[in-house]
Amino acid sequence: MAVGARSGHGEPEKRPEGPGGAEASGGTPGGEAPEAALSQAPVTAQASGVEGPDGPKDAGSDGVTPDEDGEGPSATRPKKQRSFWKELPILIGIALVLALVIKTFLVQAFSIPSDSMQDTLQRGDRVLVDKLTPWFGAKPERGEVVVFHDPGKGGQSWLGPETQPQETGPLGGGVQKVLSFIGLMPSAEERDLIKRVIAVGGDTVECSGAGGPVKVNGKALDEKSYIYPGNSPCDDKPFGPIKVPKDHIWVMGDHRQDSLDSRYHPTLYEGTVPVSDVVGRAIVVAWPVNRWSFLPVPGTFDQPGLNAAAAAVPPALGFAGAVPLVLWRRRRLLGRTTSVAALKSAADRTSSKG
Repeated sequence: MAVGARSGHGEPEKRPEGPGGAEASGGTPGGEAPEAALSQAPVTAQASGVEGPDGPKDAGSDGVTPDEDGEGPSATRPKKQRSFWKELPILIGIALVLALVIKTFLVQAFSIPSDSMQDTLQRGDRVLVDKLTPWFGAKPERGEVVVFHDPGKGGQSWLGPETQPQETGPLGGGVQKVLSFIGLMPSAEERDLIKRVIAVGGDTVECSGAGGPVKVNGKALDEKSYIYPGNSPCDDKPFGPIKVPKDHIWVMGDHRQDSLDSRYHPTLYEGTVPVSDVVGRAIVVAWPVNRWSFLPVPGTFDQPGLNAAAAAVPPALGFAGAVPLVLWRRRRLLGRTTSVAALKSAADRTSSKG
């Protein structure tokens, strides 16, 4: 073997001892330094944070040593959560904005102030009114229960003295204004009514009294399912026939003998209500809980022939489709006649030449 070979089997080369002696050079007290210990020491010190040549160091999970002030790429500090009292105003603000949007575009709650819609609605009931569909061009239909602004003008108010707003004082009035603004309480200033739509624009409506039924376009309505028990359709106030103007509706209360409806206001729009005054359709009784129910359209309004305009649609469509067909057939016959005449003329000329 050559002199100075370092295979590890012979005596290791003598090195000057430093201040730490054999332990400072990484060897054993006898001066021996196993290969495993030499190869693993740097990795272990960096990865696990064991004591290295320069003393103990705390390494992060990614092997990067944090700065002395505790900040570094691997330093993680728990984020300080905002207190509940600081978040509460934000939550209240979001809730108010959502309530205002819902009241303006979706649904609004209304309170029933009178007995004119018994037994369908009782005094004090809270109903939810659909305000979304009118934004898409939907108009009131027969049989629907609708809320509308008082169409009365110049002292011709539909609302009686028992439904006039009551004084609630400055504090109560202020609270009611705020709650009504966001849709949580009916407004004391808005003068709204709720009735059932009997006829729409273009319909002819009438009732002769003497127990006679209400007729729409000549069709009698079967109103037993919603008229107040013991009431007649119009014995207290017969009317008609009346032609409902375009974009207007004829409304009546279900409690016919206790409802100042379209029958009692003949001098204003012939007793009808402009569609522009309609707030929306009442779709559900929301309060009290024991009276929770939907407000569907009674089946009598679905009877065939009730819609005079719809009944005239098939003949009109048939006539419109027949006109082009007749013109096409006539043109075809004229073409054939012309062709026959031309052939006959050509044959006559040929025979004369012969």
